[in-house]
Amino acid sequence: MKKTKISEEVVIPEGLEVSLNGEEITIKFQKKEIKRKFKLGEIKMTKQGNKIEIKSEKYNRQRAKLIGTFVAHLKNMLNGMKEDYVYKLEICNVHFPMTVKVDGEKLNIKNFLGESIDRKANILKNVAVVVKGIDITVSSFDKEAAGQTVANIEKSTKIKSRDRRVFQDGIFLVEKCGEKI
Repeated sequence: MKKTKISEEVVIPEGLEVSLNGEEITIKFQKKEIKRKFKLGEIKMTKQGNKIEIKSEKYNRQRAKLIGTFVAHLKNMLNGMKEDYVYKLEICNVHFPMTVKVDGEKLNIKNFLGESIDRKANILKNVAVVVKGIDITVSSFDKEAAGQTVANIEKSTKIKSRDRRVFQDGIFLVEKCGEKI
């Protein structure tokens, strides 16, 4: 039996304000607001009551995958409004003690492997970074922004041209949204 159309629904939790404007979706809750533009193409996204329906009139595997991706992004956006996504990192230093501080929209890392030049990592908009001892906590209602900030921090202490077995210094992800790594 051949499928002729694809349709998925996402339920909007109570208290959230969702608006669709063409390919852009805006979700508001209290003081939080998140916007995202989807490149829908032949896929249609409509809001009906407390549900968002994503559908395509023609079935093919690529469209089915795209609809699944859009549904996952929407669920992440909706879940983030109710509860923040929290990532935990740990500062590890064997050779030289490093100092890590939040400075506005940057995370400053001083004395990494004895370097005299500070390393910096960008902190994206709507992301809170807290440094307490050797623990760094990154939290946000926007899962993508929080994840990208974590990646920026890890990348800033990436070691090149040294033996990783000996030089194990850096900042590493240890917990991702409640799951130990």
